[in-house]
Amino acid sequence: MTRRRGRHVPFAANPLLRVRLPAYRSQLVMFCVAVGFVALAARAVWLQVFSQDFLQRQGESRYARTIELPASRGKIFDRNGVVLASSLPARAVWASPDDVDATPGQVAELAKLLQMKRSELERKLADSDRTFVYLRRQVDPEVAQKIAALGIPGIHQQREYKRHYPEGETIAHIVGFTNVEDIGQEGVELAKNGVLAGQPGSRRVIRDRFGRVIEDVGATREPHHGSDLALSIDAKIQFQTFDAIREAVREHKAKAGAAVVLDVKTGEVLALANWPTYDPNRRDKLTGAQLRNRVLTDTFEPGSTMKPFTAALALELGKARPDTVIDTAPGRMRIGSHTIGDAHQHGLLTLEEVIQKSSNVGTAKLALDMPAQKMWEFYAALGFGQAPRVGFPGAVAGRVRPYRTWKPIEQATMSYGHGMSVSLLQLARAYSVFARDGDLMPVSIFRVDGKPHGEQVIRPQTAKAVRRMLELAAGPGGTAPRAQIAGYRVAGKTGTAHKQEGGRYVNKYISSFVGFAPASDPRIVVAVMIDEPSAGKYYGGVVAAPIFARIVGDSLRALRIPPDAPLAQVVLPAEAVKESM
Repeated sequence: MTRRRGRHVPFAANPLLRVRLPAYRSQLVMFCVAVGFVALAARAVWLQVFSQDFLQRQGESRYARTIELPASRGKIFDRNGVVLASSLPARAVWASPDDVDATPGQVAELAKLLQMKRSELERKLADSDRTFVYLRRQVDPEVAQKIAALGIPGIHQQREYKRHYPEGETIAHIVGFTNVEDIGQEGVELAKNGVLAGQPGSRRVIRDRFGRVIEDVGATREPHHGSDLALSIDAKIQFQTFDAIREAVREHKAKAGAAVVLDVKTGEVLALANWPTYDPNRRDKLTGAQLRNRVLTDTFEPGSTMKPFTAALALELGKARPDTVIDTAPGRMRIGSHTIGDAHQHGLLTLEEVIQKSSNVGTAKLALDMPAQKMWEFYAALGFGQAPRVGFPGAVAGRVRPYRTWKPIEQATMSYGHGMSVSLLQLARAYSVFARDGDLMPVSIFRVDGKPHGEQVIRPQTAKAVRRMLELAAGPGGTAPRAQIAGYRVAGKTGTAHKQEGGRYVNKYISSFVGFAPASDPRIVVAVMIDEPSAGKYYGGVVAAPIFARIVGDSLRALRIPPDAPLAQVVLPAEAVKESM
């Protein structure tokens, strides 16, 4: 049989293998490929051109940091250049919990250096949700060096400043203090925070994964340090005043005490002391009672220290002269359903003797002979009922009710300091009217350059007449012979007032004394207040007057004021002198 040679048939011609694809599919694929390339190109352009800054910032955030360069807070000086507050270099110790790798011994040593409980430190280091946690702020440089020497990965430090107060508790209520962020919280630190704080700077750096700075990048903005401040305070007089108040509170077992010393010539505060107090360098156990600046924030009934103002107004209005006789017998006076009285019967007294003997009856009779409006206007002119503009936080206005609401008994009692309230600073400033021949000076806690001008409130002859009365009150025949100082003539007035609790007078007292010296040419005004003396004595002439004498004597010697009286002038009674309340 003969085999037939077949024809050659191509493999693709097999009908079973032949696939017919529509032309649009290939076109669609090419189109998609082209769109993909365009999208990738657009994305590349977007990332390389339009998103360059964003991507650089994201990259830098992994290794670059802006470090704040803290500004040094300005110093605070007293009037003679003594440093009262300054900033010392310190370190803030912080951790990145994820990076901390420490042995138990290192953790124990770190806790000891940071003065922390080990459990507290371990709790902070175990907080993996945080990349930054402060372990302790304002660490001394010596301690910071010991911490760095431990070489614990993830434990870092940064520069900051720590406020230091060289005078400690002596100056606390004036200077105040700052918090850990170096922001003023009390006193001058708070009142002048904007001036003292300055402006921090910054610099850009590159850190490795352990937080170590390996390179500086970018521009550095230098910090602007805060400005210095000079106060009116004399550090020496401040210490002497503080020491006198502290000892007096302890001696009389009192609740608190305060004193202020004013420069008659300029209105500057030379000293301002309170007890109890606190150490601004160590505030871990600080209480509200320690924080109170009682010279400015506490008000009290001034008692008999207001009597000289009643006498001054009577002289101004022509209602009396220094030798005008007033009948105070029988030592009591009835006004409506109320009775006021003197501690002792005096009978006929001149106006000078009314102040010298501190007669409530004589003072009330003077007041009731004057219009209530005139008394109110005089008190307002002296600054009572108004917060003093001393440039210091917390100064209060006190309370003097509108004259239209006064009843006769209220007008009478306000004439000797009851039914109204004042601060110790207000009282000291008002007494400068008698020391300065009738003009009232603004008060300043900051050093005054130049010669300030006062506002005339009473005539010079009236001021001189009352000054003589106050010198008699502080003399042997007055209520405060214990206020005398060997070598100096002094003038002043005592005050003893019941305290109010729940709107009623209680058997608790505030003893006070306000005066000035030397009486021949006054240089300083001193006001003293002792709150609730409980050692058996409470009259101002016995409790507050000796403190006044000590402060004035020390201050005049510190200021090198020459004596204006013989050393043998001081005459003290055999028994404690009592005054009317």
